[in-house]
Amino acid sequence: MQIWVDADACPVKTILVEEAKKRNMEVHMVMDSAHVFSDGYSTVWTVDQGRDSADLFLANHIRSGDLLVTQDYALAALALGKGARALSPNGMAYTGDNIDRLLFERHIGQKQRRAGKRSGTVKKRTHQEDEAFRQAMCRMLEEEPPKSAF
Repeated sequence: MQIWVDADACPVKTILVEEAKKRNMEVHMVMDSAHVFSDGYSTVWTVDQGRDSADLFLANHIRSGDLLVTQDYALAALALGKGARALSPNGMAYTGDNIDRLLFERHIGQKQRRAGKRSGTVKKRTHQEDEAFRQAMCRMLEEEPPKSAF
C-alpha cells in the first residue's frame, strides 16, 4: 500500500508523514508547480499548473489498496472506483455509502455559488480536527483493504 496525497492545500501533511514513517510506508505528495514542498521523506511529484493537473496525475497513479488523502469528492470517487481507500483531511472516510451524497451536495453548492449565493467563512483548523484525522488514518491503515468499493 502507498499513500497518495492531493497536497496543494492539504493541512495534514506533517501528520501523514509522521504516521507513514512509523509504518515504513511510501508517501507521494502531488502538487502543482505553484507550490514548493520538501519533508525529507515523501516523494514529491510536481505537475503543471492547471485546474485538474494534480487530480489527473493522482487518478492515473493510484492503485487498488492504496490510500488517497484529498478534499476533492470527485477524485475520491475515482479512487474508490479503483479499489483504493480515500480519506478527507478532516478524518472522514469516503465510502461507496457516502460518495454519491457528497457529490450531489457539491453539485448543489456549485449551482448556488453560480447563482450568487455565498457560503460561510472558512474556520481556522483546530487541534481536534488534526487528531480526528490522525485517528481515522491510523484505523484505515490497520484495516484490511476493501476488495471493491462498489
